Amino acid sequence: MGKYSLFHIEGGLGKHIAATAVAKCIKNNYSDRELIVVCAYPEIYLNLSFVDRVYRIGNTPYFYNDYIKDRDTLIFKHEPYFTTEHIVKRKPLIQNWCKLYNLEYNNEMPELVFNTMQVAMGQKRWKREKPIMIIHTNGGPLNDQPHPHSWTRDLPYNNALEISQHFKNDYHIIQICRHKENALPDVEVVTEAMSNMEFLSLLLFSKKRLLIDSCLQHAAYAMNLKSTVCWIGTSPSIFGYKLHNNVIANLPDHKLPDSYLFDFNFNGSIHECPFKSDKILDSNLIINTLI
Repeated sequence: MGKYSLFHIEGGLGKHIAATAVAKCIKNNYSDRELIVVCAYPEIYLNLSFVDRVYRIGNTPYFYNDYIKDRDTLIFKHEPYFTTEHIVKRKPLIQNWCKLYNLEYNNEMPELVFNTMQVAMGQKRWKREKPIMIIHTNGGPLNDQPHPHSWTRDLPYNNALEISQHFKNDYHIIQICRHKENALPDVEVVTEAMSNMEFLSLLLFSKKRLLIDSCLQHAAYAMNLKSTVCWIGTSPSIFGYKLHNNVIANLPDHKLPDSYLFDFNFNGSIHECPFKSDKILDSNLIINTLI
């Protein structure tokens, strides 16, 4: 009868990519056990050599009998976002997550692997005449955000416009955004649904990347692709990576009447926005990191 480590992950695509580091740490700490992952985005884990089997949440037939009942199984199913060290911003997400499970952390970092078919399909989809520059202006789930722009982490339109105009002659700019109303002029806009691996494969064929705190910055790190990442209401010391050029907005003093455990949420409550003008980020500084 086998020995198992069960890692259960909930949350968004970016969190799943970051959690590949936690999965690797679990496997390194318990190398004698098969690592079973249950998550919302199993495609992120299918190609990883240290994962033995992957299940999608809600599609786990006979799981209890196979892995729990009378089995030697360790369960790793805790939410790192609601720990003291995450809320008070004491440790990066991955390190805190590993500490939550009492794992010995040895600098395991995210990993994202594409198989040959995924690379070939990405190459066919993303081939362009000029080198590709990605500008990710708006991120996050469509259904959970009440407004088309989240001031806490989306790239301000004026910055995105100035930067795209600077690079448009030399690069084929592909903008990733939530709705067409966020679209920039003179760029290719991607808002349509596609498979996650097809979407993430765009990074493989890009030359420059201007990203926000969303799934692409985690994926770029996992693929060792240095990028420029802009931060407004979230912090690179918690969610980011030193590989990237991290451009951080200076937040003015602000009141947070409706914030509870966290200062800002990803959706960006309108009445808690502390900025009085649209000069949130320095476009010239961002451009210099991309040259």
